[in-house]
Amino acid sequence: MKLLSRKSITATAAIAILGGLSIAAAPTQAASPAHSSTAVHSSTAVHADLTPGELAKLPLTDRHLTKHERANLAVVLRAYHVAEGKSLDVNTFVNSFAKDGVFNDMVAGQAYRGKALGDVLPYMANLFPDVHRDLKRITVNGDVVSIELSIQGTFEGPLQSPAGTVKPTGAKVDVPTADFWYLHNGKVEKFNCFVGYSTMYAQMGVNFDWASAVNKH
Repeated sequence: MKLLSRKSITATAAIAILGGLSIAAAPTQAASPAHSSTAVHSSTAVHADLTPGELAKLPLTDRHLTKHERANLAVVLRAYHVAEGKSLDVNTFVNSFAKDGVFNDMVAGQAYRGKALGDVLPYMANLFPDVHRDLKRITVNGDVVSIELSIQGTFEGPLQSPAGTVKPTGAKVDVPTADFWYLHNGKVEKFNCFVGYSTMYAQMGVNFDWASAVNKH
């Protein structure tokens, strides 16, 4: 287990290191039909509209979507797909957003706009090369797409921290996450992501020395 002293790194700073993980680590299953009730292959390209067969394999809370809602869902699934390590396409991901679109990592307290939207993708693909998403529930309501999921992957790349480099351990992660996409005219205006960083760090073998914080005063 890697123990990072509270004197050298705070939990907030540590969480910020992985800011952007939810989308950067994105996924093998969000971009195409599911191979089970909760997972989707990345091998099938996302169309401008989703077919009835593709929709049937997604974990939707309501399958009676309008054409507009299907188009919005296709944009979101495509954004996930092109953020995956083996199908990385930074330009396509960035172009999924409106000119003033923003990706908010709500837990880390970070916001990404413009070029920064794509800067995190290669880094996270290096940290978790096999990262993918297990989609649990997808709700589409007009221009809002809400997704409950878990981020899964293997810790195989070095993690840079204020205390130094955390070497990869090969640990598996399975992290509860919630994503909220807000679209307008086929573009993402806002993407709010909530990642369970505490769970993730524990699974990676990175723990924080809270005792030193208590004893500091």
